[in-house]
Amino acid sequence: MSEALLTAGAPMTAVRPRVRMTAAVHAEWTKLRTLRSTWWLLLAVVVCTAGVGALTTGALSAGDCLAARTCDEDTVKLSLTGVWVGQSVMALFGVLAVTAEYGTGTIGATLAAVPSRLRVLAAKAVVVGALALPAGTASVAVSLWAGRLLVLDAGFTTAAGYPPISLADGPTLRAACGAVLYFVLVSLIGLGLGAALRDTAGTLTAVFLLLYGFPLVASLLADPDWMENAQRVSPTSAGLSILATRNLDALPIGPWPGLGVAALWAVGVLGVGWGVLRIRDA
Repeated sequence: MSEALLTAGAPMTAVRPRVRMTAAVHAEWTKLRTLRSTWWLLLAVVVCTAGVGALTTGALSAGDCLAARTCDEDTVKLSLTGVWVGQSVMALFGVLAVTAEYGTGTIGATLAAVPSRLRVLAAKAVVVGALALPAGTASVAVSLWAGRLLVLDAGFTTAAGYPPISLADGPTLRAACGAVLYFVLVSLIGLGLGAALRDTAGTLTAVFLLLYGFPLVASLLADPDWMENAQRVSPTSAGLSILATRNLDALPIGPWPGLGVAALWAVGVLGVGWGVLRIRDA
């Protein structure tokens, strides 16, 4: 037996290799970019978001309300209605980034290559967020471009008090940037829940309950104060307040504080995911 393993008083334990964060990120990037499902899902985010937004704005008509002088439509928010649907695909992308490895059994190889489970989850979060960012940007850009054309056709013109949708407008720029950040946060929520629950079907159920069930239950509460408080802590209701550019006083929570609530959900869920990953076997 090698004398290197028989040093005086030294325990005979295996040496766990230290893997740099950059190497862990590169490994996760390689895994995700080589999966065709990654690119199909990100394309689906763009198509769903822009498509639903175009259908919503295409159904608008300013004729009646302009004649009665009762128009108060938030055309930017309506153009970004598709975010409500696109978030489900973005969440699925985050979920599969971790549960797919549990399904195929390759998570064991991942944890053997990168023993630090915090580093594994952090690397996955970096790559998932980095891919969600351009997909969200493309989704928002196409939605606003289509909305700009469709609301003009619907009669929401400058003469009617509705200047063209433009990123040069402060509230519109805030809504656009916030929508992109919201997409990133949703992908991280999906990733965190995936790390905690490990099963794709179970995680998707939990994600959809959180993103869609929570706001639905909040809207059904009889007490207005309870309803408003529930909306303030819902990641969807609070997070999507960032899309509003008009009637901000009517929101249960302000745009940036609402996005902050969604960010807290993402951090909290990732923390739970890391905790489960740390104490449970692969």
